[in-house]
Amino acid sequence: MFFEQITGNLIQGLVLGSVYGMATMGLSLIFGVLKIVNVGHGAFIMVGAFITLWLFNTLGLSPILAIPAAFAVGMLLGLLFYYTTMRRLIKAPELASLLATFSIGILLEEVIKLIFGSEFRGYNWAVGKLNLGVTVLPMSKLYACIGSAIIALLLYIWFNKTRAGTAMRSVVEDSEGARVCGVNVDGTYAMSFAIGIGLTVVSGVLLTMFIPVGINPYMGGGYTLKAFVIAVLGGLASPYGAFFGGLVFGLIENGSYMLFALIPGVEPFALTRFLSFVILLIILLIRPTGLLSTK
Repeated sequence: MFFEQITGNLIQGLVLGSVYGMATMGLSLIFGVLKIVNVGHGAFIMVGAFITLWLFNTLGLSPILAIPAAFAVGMLLGLLFYYTTMRRLIKAPELASLLATFSIGILLEEVIKLIFGSEFRGYNWAVGKLNLGVTVLPMSKLYACIGSAIIALLLYIWFNKTRAGTAMRSVVEDSEGARVCGVNVDGTYAMSFAIGIGLTVVSGVLLTMFIPVGINPYMGGGYTLKAFVIAVLGGLASPYGAFFGGLVFGLIENGSYMLFALIPGVEPFALTRFLSFVILLIILLIRPTGLLSTK
């Protein structure tokens, strides 16, 4: 019985981990190209969640159809914040970009609060369940997992098979050398920031497919903390490492939750969050570039 439960939990953790990985890819992409740490990351996830909620409750559209809308909104937000704020901070001290992204996150939270209010919301998307024997997996979670994998694959193809992706990789390697070779470095920075934010907003859609309740303007904080742990686990500058780091993190989180639940008198959820930071500290001490980093 115990092994069936732990196996079921690990399957659920793998599915959730794919969404966590997807939610971290935008963070890693922005840092990898622009060397900017987006501490307002969770606020953009929250925007994706509210886009899904609004489209579902107002227009009756399924969360799957919210994905392209969320990516478009994310791209527009990315371009807006890049040209109004982040463009001026590319060569600025790290603290300046940290404060800027933190301020952007607060701005988004307050704007959403003004529009939708601060109460917790949710939606009910009943699309059936899949019985795997050791666990029952809602189809909405499976769709979120498949969507995460498809988006990660599309990003990989875009990076390696398109001219724009090649230009972005050249800027990562040597921005001045890329400029000499005719690459529009500023345009590449703008595109990278826009795509990174677009991916982050889309991850908010996928997360609501996994957890469709508790949507509120301040929901992003916990996801920001997890994203940093996953990014460090996979290599902060590697979107692909972030995806696989998310899978590992999901397995650790769900597996440890069940083990902590066996300890009397403790709160398993609180201990899993504590474990996340223990993992972060250990990785930073042993391999600061990330366990899955090639550097």
